[in-house]
Amino acid sequence: MLTDPTDVFEEHRALLTGVAYRMLGRAADAEDVVQEAWLRWTADDRAGVREPRAFLVRITTRLAIDRLRHVQSRRESYVGPWLPEPIVTDFGPAVPDTAERALLADSVSLALLVVLESLSPLERAVFVLREAFGLPFAEIATTLDRSEAAVRQLAGRARRHVDEGRPRYDVDPAQRRDLTERFLAAAADGDLAGLLALLAPDVRLVGDSGGKAKGPLRIIESADKVGRFLLAVARGARDSYEFRFEEINGRSALVALVGGKTDAIFQIEVRDGRIACLYILRNPDKLQGLDLG
Repeated sequence: MLTDPTDVFEEHRALLTGVAYRMLGRAADAEDVVQEAWLRWTADDRAGVREPRAFLVRITTRLAIDRLRHVQSRRESYVGPWLPEPIVTDFGPAVPDTAERALLADSVSLALLVVLESLSPLERAVFVLREAFGLPFAEIATTLDRSEAAVRQLAGRARRHVDEGRPRYDVDPAQRRDLTERFLAAAADGDLAGLLALLAPDVRLVGDSGGKAKGPLRIIESADKVGRFLLAVARGARDSYEFRFEEINGRSALVALVGGKTDAIFQIEVRDGRIACLYILRNPDKLQGLDLG
């Protein structure tokens, strides 16, 4: 059993970071919250703490709720569509079970994190703690200083909102990778017909530039509009990019680099064998901290 406060905290750091990121959708904010949790952990009298994990999750969650209430006001003035700050996901041998890996990957997907933005901070906390980490309702109630009955109500409301707001996509990684490669080839060749064959009729393109890079300031919908937009982008940057695949937010993504630096991230979601949604992240503030090894 670990007794050194630093060792105890480090044992749970990954869990705390995971909670904070899913709550906030921004790695920098999550790191700030975890650092504040560390400061409180070292400053508090720990003599009465029998379950350090639960204690640290409680501190981190409450700090994340406070931070979320603050950043939500900033996002109201955000330029264009908002997407979470991307993270490289590598669960490694610590999560060998396929079902558990799939759950963790889904819990950080761009599609889910976007929907979580529509929840209240308390609903989001309950959803994250219950759905992503499987905490019992009684523990969540203690974490949030609410009754178990109230937490169950929050969980039910959050689940309904998520089910209503999140589109259903296919999750076959091999199919997603294949479609991404074909999408890249068609765009590079200027092949509009080839692109349209890959796109669902109601495909959506969500671009996050934050007004700090070139990108659409509104969501683009329909295969024809998305296809023509992508060809225009490809024509303007055909010889500028180097591409590589990385696992970003639990999904295979195409990373575009210029001079060795990440310039854009392209990630698709698939439905019935076609691209149903395309995310493009270009805000340099969100890309500069991406650790691609």
